[in-house]
Amino acid sequence: MPKNTGLGGKKRKQGKKKVFEERELQFAGEMQAYGQVLRLLGDSRLEIQCTDGVKRMGHIRGTMKKKVWIAMGDVVLVAKRDYEDDKCDIVLKYTEEEVRKLKQLEEIPESIKLPENENKKNDEVDIVFGDDDEDQEKANDSNTNKKKKQAKKEESDSDEISEEDKSFDVDDI
Repeated sequence: MPKNTGLGGKKRKQGKKKVFEERELQFAGEMQAYGQVLRLLGDSRLEIQCTDGVKRMGHIRGTMKKKVWIAMGDVVLVAKRDYEDDKCDIVLKYTEEEVRKLKQLEEIPESIKLPENENKKNDEVDIVFGDDDEDQEKANDSNTNKKKKQAKKEESDSDEISEEDKSFDVDDI
């Protein structure tokens, strides 16, 4: 039987459970700007609308890859490049609370908005599946159509039997 030489199992790979600690709010520096993610381009590249009005292609830093997941609509801190004005590097992803604080401090403009579902608390999220009245009307219409079709079938079945067949008796055979 082979000797166990591994480092451990599934629990070691999962790592420790991280407790969220409130970090210090980072502001944009000299060659930095705030931006909002417009599109995910793949290969750790993103299209970002910066607060200075320029659309840039952002690249996720290696330290953030597979650790910090960035989605469309997220607010990020980007480092501009000296030699390429249309490209930037993503330095930090802001949480929802940090974005609210930045808006209160007027660091980022009001034009940057969070997705609607994230602005509300879990209790306040409105889920609308459709109007119940329309669904009931459609169901009633389909039920009445089915009843009409069944009635027509019954009428047509009785019409198809000829008078000879009606007078025919099984005992005569």
